[in-house]
Amino acid sequence: MSWGIFRHSRLFSHKRAWLWLLAGLTALLLLVVGRGSAIAAAWLGHQLDYPPASYGVRLERRVTVTAPDGTALVADVYHPRTTAATPTILVRIPYSKQLKHILFARTVGHLWASHGYTTVIQGTRGRYESGGSYDPPFLNEAQDGRATLQWIAQQPWYNGHIGTWGGSYFGYTQWVLADQVDPGLSALIPQISSTDFYRMFYPGGAFSLESALYWATLSYGQRDIPLPQEQLQRGYEGWPLLEADDRAVQSIPFFDTWASHTDRDRYWQTVDGTERARQLQAPALLMAGWYDPFLPTQLADFQQIRATAAPQVAEATRLIIGPWTHANTVTFPDGSRPRNYRFESIGPSLPWFDQQLKGDPETAYPDPVLIYVMGANTWRGESAWPLPRTRYTPYYLHSNGRANTLNGDGLLSLEPPGEEEVSDRFVYDPQHPVPSAGGAMLGPNAGIKPQTVVEQRDDVLVYTTPPLTDAIEVTGPVQLRLQVSTTAPHTDFTAKLVDVHPDGTGYNVSEGILRQGYDNAIGKNTLAETQDFTEIAIDLWPTSQIFFPGHRLRLEVSSSSYPRFDRNPNTGRHIPTERQPVTATQTIYHHTAAVSKLILPIIPEGE
Repeated sequence: MSWGIFRHSRLFSHKRAWLWLLAGLTALLLLVVGRGSAIAAAWLGHQLDYPPASYGVRLERRVTVTAPDGTALVADVYHPRTTAATPTILVRIPYSKQLKHILFARTVGHLWASHGYTTVIQGTRGRYESGGSYDPPFLNEAQDGRATLQWIAQQPWYNGHIGTWGGSYFGYTQWVLADQVDPGLSALIPQISSTDFYRMFYPGGAFSLESALYWATLSYGQRDIPLPQEQLQRGYEGWPLLEADDRAVQSIPFFDTWASHTDRDRYWQTVDGTERARQLQAPALLMAGWYDPFLPTQLADFQQIRATAAPQVAEATRLIIGPWTHANTVTFPDGSRPRNYRFESIGPSLPWFDQQLKGDPETAYPDPVLIYVMGANTWRGESAWPLPRTRYTPYYLHSNGRANTLNGDGLLSLEPPGEEEVSDRFVYDPQHPVPSAGGAMLGPNAGIKPQTVVEQRDDVLVYTTPPLTDAIEVTGPVQLRLQVSTTAPHTDFTAKLVDVHPDGTGYNVSEGILRQGYDNAIGKNTLAETQDFTEIAIDLWPTSQIFFPGHRLRLEVSSSSYPRFDRNPNTGRHIPTERQPVTATQTIYHHTAAVSKLILPIIPEGE
């Protein structure tokens, strides 16, 4: 398994990084002058430890598939030079036609074709060289994908087997075809994507503003160009939420659609379909990232496939979770980075397709689950997700009523609370929300960041363990169960798990939010203790993190993480159009009759 992902846990020196950059620029230059696609593909195959290429490649340009409504879907087809029918790899690319996207398409097209696959790289509607309009996204992909499958099945080079590959929106173009038969797919590699886009946009009921605005402003025009951070910031600031796109650049209809459809209504039912994971007709290799916004829904897909899909599909499906944000690589607190995500995303493709499309007897991934354990920075195979040997362990919240800020008296402990513990309180002001610091979102702000600024705020409750004497591995789903009351009829509560290093700096591990209404709101100016509390459960991002001796576990509790999530204006009125937010006083209880606890998935050492 020298090609395998286990090999990639090593970290590169600066010198090696410069050599890679130089090699990449050389390949790009060769491509620009029209002679470098094969050379770039050979270079990439060498980096991925692929066997030598077996075929020459013939490129067929601008091949047109006609969608049912007459739209021209344009593809480049990379043919291995052989008279035999071959398996097909289909990639439906949702990007504008720019140099970096041409480089990607021609490199992977030549790479796969040189190993015996006819590779069809087709622009989705309104993208690359295809006709039609990208706006609205999602809604035409099923019919366009089916038309493309039917076209492939009619070609003389088609041998009956089709595989698909790609992440994010590429992944969506695969999932809309997951239930197809005759013709259907023989294998999929959906990466950093899932069957549940609604829950990616609305985790815990709050809108993923940063992800949505970054995506919309990147993709609304003729070219995929990220906005400067200061322009995005203009969008985040101000009210109402629905005009964030106007403040940043201009009105973008599909952003308005995402922001205004706050419930899983008919729009999202159309986007996500019905039980696509259960209806999967071919084995899938799911690739997820610990700091990717699709992670929870992608894990739910895997669990549903393994539990309810056809036995041969469920048994062959695999899951990889790596140290990645959305299509990028995490930078660890010590400044090191694992191998670039772009290489990791392509690396498993040839072994997986050789197994699933060509019947290669070598098993690409013997373990159903492959995870990257952060802290140890190693890959490890597992039999299932969540790990069967997990011990779900409660850590209880304690204080003397002043857990506010890093300098407060909040404590996280294995000991349950006593009868007389005083509750903690903070004021959530939507006009001055807690700023996001890293996390699982689209764009350059994702990943691991210091939490020092956040933890100095009075509207952040901080609960910390004493320094650890032994290492603790936390791998699996994380949940916070809180006893709360609020002065607002509708508000948010947030939670963040933090790894505190020996120097006192905390780094975010996972985060979650819950948005809901409260029928028993205690009144705007009520500050006295009350027993009229509500139990809530906040699902944080799953993770795999080792907390080493001398480190401390920390929990942050607040009501905002902005712009990762949009702000709840606390009024109970329609959030996308609200212009008059109000403050809310939030109370967290932790005593014998109202236990608040963080439930961590602890993996016993040596098991």
